[in-house]
Amino acid sequence: MKNPNFNTENFSSGNRNYVIDFKRAVNDSNYICITRSDKLLNGGYRRSNVVVFEEDFHFLVAAFSSLFHSAAHLQLDRIEYPCRQKIMSSGKGIKTWDPDMRPREKFIAHGTEALSDAELMAMLIRSGRPNLSAVALCDVMLKAVGGRLDVLARQDHKSLAKFKGIGPAKSSAILTALELGRRMCAVG
Repeated sequence: MKNPNFNTENFSSGNRNYVIDFKRAVNDSNYICITRSDKLLNGGYRRSNVVVFEEDFHFLVAAFSSLFHSAAHLQLDRIEYPCRQKIMSSGKGIKTWDPDMRPREKFIAHGTEALSDAELMAMLIRSGRPNLSAVALCDVMLKAVGGRLDVLARQDHKSLAKFKGIGPAKSSAILTALELGRRMCAVG
């Protein structure tokens, strides 16, 4: 018996076609099947797919959310992401973003789990610099240390001041929060 298909979405880009199916497996669990079909020069197609089962949906959604959120905050003016307009709305500052995407509002509504490390740090430094939001500035800092908070915590004020827009007050806020986290882990 063929697995029931609850819903299908598809889209194409050049010689590629993507199909996303929401299905039920024979063991009654739900899953998503993402299929990519590439048209070959000989007229045939090469297909590949990925299956994500229901118990991992939250990981998939979290990964896509993080990916799109990061992409929306990158300073890639040559690329226009559809979601970027919604998030950034009319300007670069966080105050111009859709309220649901602002770190503080997300924190209040959904808790710390809904925020990336860059968003949490942005709440500490409160502002970025011209043409770079606090979130984007913190993302730049995190990328410079490979996304590792432990490496960031070993920096000093002088190291953090190398990032344009980070002065003594902002570096103090970041280093203080990381030290509090270190002390909490040492006690527990």
